[in-house]
Parts: sequence; structure tokens; C-alpha cells
Amino acid sequence: MAAKDIVLAFSGGLDTSFCIPWLRERGYAVHTVFADTGGVDADERTWIERRAQELGAASHVTIDGGPALWSQFVKPFVWAGEGYQGQYPLLVSDRYLIVEAALHRARELGTRSIAHGCTGMGNDQVRFDLTVKSLGDYEIVAPIREIQREHAQVRAYEQQYLHERGFEVRAKQQAYTINENLLGVTMSGGEIDHWQAPNDAARGWCASRDEWPAEALRITLRFDNGEAVALEGEALPGHVLLSKLNHAFAPYGVGRGLYTGDTTIGLKGRIVFEAPGLTALLTAHRALEEAVLSKHQNRFKPDVARKWVELVYEGFFHDPLKADLEAFLASSQYCVNGEVILETRGARVDAVAVRSPHLLNAKGATYAQSADWGVAEAEGFIRLYGMSSTLWAQINPDRVA
Repeated sequence: MAAKDIVLAFSGGLDTSFCIPWLRERGYAVHTVFADTGGVDADERTWIERRAQELGAASHVTIDGGPALWSQFVKPFVWAGEGYQGQYPLLVSDRYLIVEAALHRARELGTRSIAHGCTGMGNDQVRFDLTVKSLGDYEIVAPIREIQREHAQVRAYEQQYLHERGFEVRAKQQAYTINENLLGVTMSGGEIDHWQAPNDAARGWCASRDEWPAEALRITLRFDNGEAVALEGEALPGHVLLSKLNHAFAPYGVGRGLYTGDTTIGLKGRIVFEAPGLTALLTAHRALEEAVLSKHQNRFKPDVARKWVELVYEGFFHDPLKADLEAFLASSQYCVNGEVILETRGARVDAVAVRSPHLLNAKGATYAQSADWGVAEAEGFIRLYGMSSTLWAQINPDRVA
């Protein structure tokens, strides 16, 4: 009987490495897809391809996912300007594009079987499964979830399983789960999962304090309709621009954080994350946006942003509400045009200058300095603006502290 074709979203990490022999031993011909969404160099891409072949993949393809990641995620995320629970910059959002690449390969092969290496405890299984279900009728096979039925120490079992079949496991993969893409790096496992201080090994792109350059870094970004389009005066595709920001700000330790949050399935998740370029991009965009949007836009927009972020974090990338919210976010960016100068001396980045034809400057007034109205007008405004609270205090003097 011929082996049944199945497409596996493959990264070369411990979980997806385990999946290939596990699936083969159950009668599948495993076709691996690596969606390169940034974060790996040419040598790593070659290693991932060889890893798939070594483990017995029937075929392997690499997809360039950088442009799609920028257009489908980075643009609306920067427009939103909010991290999940105010902190986490959604660095695993490339999962949705990885699924799309895997489904494209499945259609090429004429199979409706899809596999992934997500565990049964994390958020990625929700993102993978819901995206697959939203985009078609497919059989989903999740080997890591299957072995969790019988093995409590899953990572140890995976390592033993591979070693028994003659496959080595990278030393770093034995301690941590590491995800790396254009957006940044996330690390979990080891002492991080046990609520302890991260070891020196739990470090990706961001340099430690003693390695920061002595000279400050200044970089100019230009935005058109809320999208970063040029770096230091050079027009660049979005994914290339973000990659350059990663390389520029990582040596200064920008964008590194230790985050604990509420996962989709209800557990507490704890990770180390590093997002130097995305942090710089968000800082620049917010500085420009705050200067050109009206007060009511700036007050209301975070409510829309938080909902958009929740949908993306929890797996609803293809829910119609997400598209509705993106329509509002896109509309809000009409006047978000101009340049922002960023500066860092290490760890944090600041927007030190903003230039835009849409700055909401009153020609005859500067906050706390000068005004083109009189004292009587100011006093009248205050009297009317506070009318309700003042009346309440007058009528209820016994309730005023």
C-alpha cells in the first residue's frame, strides 16, 4: 500500500523533527514546508533542508514568507500599536502564514492531510487548527498532542525517541523552545517555565548590557499612510526595512522583555522575547500618530486595537470582525505621514523628533507657553467644562471630601 501524503509545517526544531519519523512509522509520506518568515540566514535555511532530508522527508520546500508577513500582519499590527495585554508584540503571528504555505503545498500534492508540531498545552495549536478549519476541509494530525496522552515529560521523550533512531538534537533545543522570525525571537522552557531568572543561554539577538556600543544610535523613518516606507532616506520593501531595524537595534538590547500572560487555553504563559526592530517601529509610529490624529481618534483607537490584538493572539486571524477592525485602522492612517527620528543609547528607544505636514499645531498657541485667546475665554471654558461636577459639589456639600 502506497504511503499517504501529508504536509508538515517544519522548522527543524525538536518538535517538528520528532514529527517526521513518528509520522513515517504510521504510514505517511511526509512532505515538509519551511515558511521562511525571517530570522534565519542562508546557512540555517540549508541546515533546515538537510535536517528534513536526514529525518526522512519525502520532499521539502522553502517558502519566502517575509513580504506576506509584512503586509498581512506587521502593517495592521503597527497601525493598532498595542501589544497583547499591553506587553507582548505577537511575535508568533507568522503561524498563520506558515499554515497558508502548508495548505498551498497540500493543494499542489493533492492531499488533504496536514500536520504540525504544536503541543496540547500552548496557543499555537489553536492558531494552526483554527486557520486550517477556516481555509478548508482538511485532516489535522498533531503528533505532539498524541504522545502527550501517554508521556508526561514530552520533551525528554522526544529527545530519547530521536536518539534511539540515530538523530542528534541541538544542545539549545534540549533546554528551550525557540521561535525565530522576522518579528523577533521567543524562548520558553527550562528555568523560564519554572518562574526563575533566565540564564545567559536564554538570549537571542539582543546584546547584553556590557556589549552595548558606546555611541548613541539615531535612525530616521518615513511613513506614508501609517506604513514605514523608508529608512535613512532609502525606500525599502517593508520586510527588508524591518530586518534592517532588527540588525540596527539588537546590539543596543532594544526590545527584550520577560513576559507572563494569559494564554488562550487558560494557563499562564511565561516567555523571554526579543523584538528590536518591531519595538523601534512601534515607537516611531506612535509618536507620529499621536501628533496628527485628533484627540477623539487617539482616545478611541486603542479600544479597536486591543480587540484586533486579542483576535490575532487567540487564533481568529480569519474572523470577519478582524477584517472589519482593520478597515477602521486603515482609515485612521490617512494623515499618518512624515518622518520620525529615533534614538537609543541602550535598552529603550525614543522618538526624539517628528516632522509631518499634518501636525496638529495651533498657529497662535503653544502648550503652557503662549495662547491666542484671553483670560476671560479660558475662565469661561473651565466654568462650562466643569459645570456638572461643580453643581454636584454645591448641592451635596456633605458628600465632598
